[in-house]
Amino acid sequence: MAEVVYMPKLSDTMTEGVVASWHKKVGDKVDSGDLLAEIETDKATMEFESFQEGVLLHIGVEEGATAPVDSVLAILGEKGEDVSKVLEEEAKKEKQAPKEDAPAAAASEKEEVKPAPDSRPVASQPTKASPAAAPRTAAPAPVESNGKVVASPLARKLAEEKGLPLHKIPGSGEGGRIVKRDVENFMPGGMVNGVESFEEVGLSQMRKAIGRGLAASKFSAPHFYITMDIDMDNAIASRKAIIETKGVKISFNDIVLKAVAKSLKKHPDVNCSFLEDRIRYNKHIHIGVAIAIEDGLLVPVVRFADQKALEDISAEVKDFAVRAKERKLTPDDWAGSTFTVSNLGMFGVEEFTSIINSPDACILAVGGSSRECNEGNFVL
Repeated sequence: MAEVVYMPKLSDTMTEGVVASWHKKVGDKVDSGDLLAEIETDKATMEFESFQEGVLLHIGVEEGATAPVDSVLAILGEKGEDVSKVLEEEAKKEKQAPKEDAPAAAASEKEEVKPAPDSRPVASQPTKASPAAAPRTAAPAPVESNGKVVASPLARKLAEEKGLPLHKIPGSGEGGRIVKRDVENFMPGGMVNGVESFEEVGLSQMRKAIGRGLAASKFSAPHFYITMDIDMDNAIASRKAIIETKGVKISFNDIVLKAVAKSLKKHPDVNCSFLEDRIRYNKHIHIGVAIAIEDGLLVPVVRFADQKALEDISAEVKDFAVRAKERKLTPDDWAGSTFTVSNLGMFGVEEFTSIINSPDACILAVGGSSRECNEGNFVL
């Protein structure tokens, strides 16, 4: 009997997924545990193994397409089995399902009649200029019976301020009338026939999730900021000694993570999570490390950071960075932070403010270090 394979919920924040690739095609035999497809979630591209057995009779979501969680991903069954009735039943279920966002969706349709772009990044293509934006052929400015050039009052005033001769400016308004844009685009010796153009790229699942999450955090969690300078002379000396004695390349970011872990141990009230109607004071210390990749920002977690040696923290963060760029981080890698560190110092950023990574109560934004002229020491 035919069985439906539904779009899985592969992360706690996932609402829809994109099929990055299929590892089986219609007609192939599928055993339990076989790799069926790779699915792009809001945080990673993950391999999806089948829990059912049978012949792949129907693919519900083509490669590159987006589908909500619990929609029909595929249908497995016996070879030659008719799946039309199964698809009809699933379509009925979908129609009968309550639409929580129906009012918002209706309002959105009224405001925007153009179809939404595909959620996956698409190759940018030059957009054709609309007829209104097409370059006009330069033509003599029309003249009224009294010999006055036909132009709008604003265009006339602007031309006077710029010292431009109205009779030499081609008009793009009705009947060749000179309007403001004609004066702004005019250059002595000819008109600039510019063409407006743009390109649109669909948001990836990750960027959608980042936008939703950061907006929710910014507007629901009160934010206040504290900025201070930290003397880094001892940190610089310690890093140099560790590299020379142990042969392990430690970064300043690794030192910051270890320092944060020790600080949270000393000040446990900061190591908490805001959960709407209550505060959770965490006894363990899990530090989230913000890592930027091409598609957005991931925050894998160094667990029990206070109990780990500096070189172990360094090795773990390096591994996170590699797997983040390869989109191979798993939900376990980014879940459970109790405090987050975001460091932009390596990019020459002196100071910035971060948005709290919910449900953490705090986030540390780290800028670059510089030498203080009056004392000759480095500060962060």
